[in-house]
Amino acid sequence: MQKRFSALVLFLLLAPILPAQNTPSLDALKREAVEETDKLQTFTQQMVDQIFSYSELGFQEFETSRYVTGILEKNGFKVEKGIAGIPTAWVASYGNGKPIIAFITDEDCIPRASQKPGVAYHEPIVEGAPGHGEGHNSGMAVNVTAALVLKKQMEKYHLSGTIRIFPGIAEELVATKAFYVRAGYFKDVDLVLGSHVSNEFSTSYSTGKGNWSGLVSIQYFFHGKAAHAAVAPWEGRSALDAVELMDTAWDFNREHFRLSQRSHRVIINGGDQPNVVPSEAAVWYYFRELDYPHIKSLYELGNTVAESAAKSTGTTVDHKLVGSAWPPFLNKVIAETQQKNIEAVGMPAWTDADQALAKALQKEIGAKVEGLKQKVEPLNDPAKDPMGGGSDDIGDISWNVPMVYLMFPANIPNLPGHSWPNAVAMATPIAHKGSNAGAKVQALTALDFLLRPELVTQAWDYFHNVQTKDVHYEAFLSPDDKPAIEFNKEKMQEFLPDLKKFYYDPSRYKTYLEQLGITYPTVHANP
Repeated sequence: MQKRFSALVLFLLLAPILPAQNTPSLDALKREAVEETDKLQTFTQQMVDQIFSYSELGFQEFETSRYVTGILEKNGFKVEKGIAGIPTAWVASYGNGKPIIAFITDEDCIPRASQKPGVAYHEPIVEGAPGHGEGHNSGMAVNVTAALVLKKQMEKYHLSGTIRIFPGIAEELVATKAFYVRAGYFKDVDLVLGSHVSNEFSTSYSTGKGNWSGLVSIQYFFHGKAAHAAVAPWEGRSALDAVELMDTAWDFNREHFRLSQRSHRVIINGGDQPNVVPSEAAVWYYFRELDYPHIKSLYELGNTVAESAAKSTGTTVDHKLVGSAWPPFLNKVIAETQQKNIEAVGMPAWTDADQALAKALQKEIGAKVEGLKQKVEPLNDPAKDPMGGGSDDIGDISWNVPMVYLMFPANIPNLPGHSWPNAVAMATPIAHKGSNAGAKVQALTALDFLLRPELVTQAWDYFHNVQTKDVHYEAFLSPDDKPAIEFNKEKMQEFLPDLKKFYYDPSRYKTYLEQLGITYPTVHANP
């Protein structure tokens, strides 16, 4: 009896330890994660194709968000919708305890970028409609696939930790992530694993290649007085004159800016018709620079120029901040860990058909013809003299929590960006294979930090003692700024009836190419 009692006590004492003893090694978990990701290849492909077919502009990602959150809820994730005052934004969570690992990627598409996938020349699905000319349809497939694999392993082996998934709503407007930060959604997060479509397989740290800029996105609204432009123009005050004067004054300032400055504009309201002096006009500016002080300086100068133009024309002006982004600064510890996983996964195995599509498209648009990349990129030191370029509002997140940004190989090199050529590969085997590879790296990197808490500590040490030692985050948002949730509503309403006719139906077709009746690849015949 005493022996039985002693054995029972020993079993009860050891019971809490037994699950940990049964947990495979990190290497074994990684091998299993790769196998599980491959089992989900059809799921990943269907997500890529489904989101491609929705083609939703920023702040109008209703179908995409409904589709993705439905998948996550079905798989046991708790979903909070409408976060930060944005109807299409959400956060999905699974697990308990630390570390808290967040995944983020974008959902929105590009105006006038509708394009049939797998066709190496311009052929819209719906003429003039939006399309995934940036490839954002692939990132959510990457992150959700990785999250499902991790959830299965966390359940199976009782792994501690929490997974969160965020969508990059209206990234093309750089208009939401600063609001996520302001609302406190990253206060308890330990690290962020972002992902973005690319033509290469890479990661980076600090300022990376030096081609990131931060920005503010500002709309200026001028108000004048209408009058008959021929009978009594002296009675009017032209808001359009004020817009043109602002644009001219800004252009005279360009000579005196740093070379790293980027600024561009579109006139979003130029009046109604020539015989009416425009009482209302508006212009939309992006002001880009390498750091907060210089971006803020451009913002202040823009306001001064607008006010001066208004005074010179007898009009008035007000402005609205549409979006903002700090220049991203990425974490060295996470990047070094992620790089090992990129090298372990390696580039996808491209077929002759994949290469044929890539080379035909490159030839079609007059780009360098070299096909798809065959090797992963090394982890390079940051650029010594960054000159800036594009912007992404993940920058605001990266200055609040350690973060990296995985570039996964789901598109074709040497494309112009933000236009129909960048949509050609995005619902083809190129995007499917690249997304599968990206999902593996996201899952493997998360496992590193779930099972090696010292890496989390090291990532925060870099964040505190290198990244933010001398630079501290200050939002461009004022307390009164609100998300521009009304954006793109009319554009989507115009095209939605036609786009719905082409939504992907995976219950009837294996791929979107099959549904559209496209032979892969479709290229111009040789002359």
